[in-house]
Amino acid sequence: MIQANKNKKSAFNLIEKGVPAFLLLCATVSVATTIGILFTLLSETIGFFQNISLTEFYLGTKWSPWTDHFGVAPLIAGTLLITVIAICVALPIGLAAAIFLSEYASERTRKIIKPILEILAGIPTVVYGFFALTFVSPMLSNIFTDMNIFNALSGGIVVGVMIIPMIASLSEDAMNAVPNSLREGALGLGATKFEVTRRVVMPAAFSGIIASIVLAISRAIGETMIVTIAAGATPNLTIDPTESIQTLTAFIVQGAKGDTSYHSTIYSSIYAVGMTLFVFTLLMNILSQYISRRFKEDY
Repeated sequence: MIQANKNKKSAFNLIEKGVPAFLLLCATVSVATTIGILFTLLSETIGFFQNISLTEFYLGTKWSPWTDHFGVAPLIAGTLLITVIAICVALPIGLAAAIFLSEYASERTRKIIKPILEILAGIPTVVYGFFALTFVSPMLSNIFTDMNIFNALSGGIVVGVMIIPMIASLSEDAMNAVPNSLREGALGLGATKFEVTRRVVMPAAFSGIIASIVLAISRAIGETMIVTIAAGATPNLTIDPTESIQTLTAFIVQGAKGDTSYHSTIYSSIYAVGMTLFVFTLLMNILSQYISRRFKEDY
């Protein structure tokens, strides 16, 4: 009996010592993967900028790699146009949904609505893309008669629909973290339910709300299939949402599936665009973390 207990204890000690090593291995794999991605991006990007100057790449206004025009401004403009439209759609709807779920909905209603809302996050983006192309674009063409079937407006709207669950879910979590004592104190002073939400809950959850918005923007910037299918493949330096445009991610898809020879300038341009996209999303994530730390409230 004593020997069995000793063997059991020894096995537990072995597991206890093995768990940190396993966790360290998992962390090392994550770091190594990130380093590998960065190395791949940087090696090809450096090769690209040995042939194309930074000035031509970032200040040029025409993007046509197959005719030796490498001005990435049209792709950046298209990406930002899609992102602005998406946030204009997702922000009011997502924030309103978060306020309702956190402050007004009953527990039963919340358990029904929130899973349904989060189903939007599980729909494949290629399905969103065909939805934008076959339903949203024809519907919008009844309003804008001269609108191209491939356009930034329908792509941006559907990207906005896709990121609604991100804003709604993360904002609701931030609001639920606000102690009920603050709500009760405001109600005790005579504030209405809406005043409590607007003047107490939302300021207290401000850092979480802003972080959710920034992360949603980052997700919209990196979206691929919706804009590839619905927004077109025309690098166009414009702010007109009814025109066909091309985003950074859409060009990466186009360049990767085209007849591009290995280590050619066109091939390397895919990585240069990818690095530009990586910098965009990295800056948005850094901004999100800064805002979360800067405006975080501890209760």
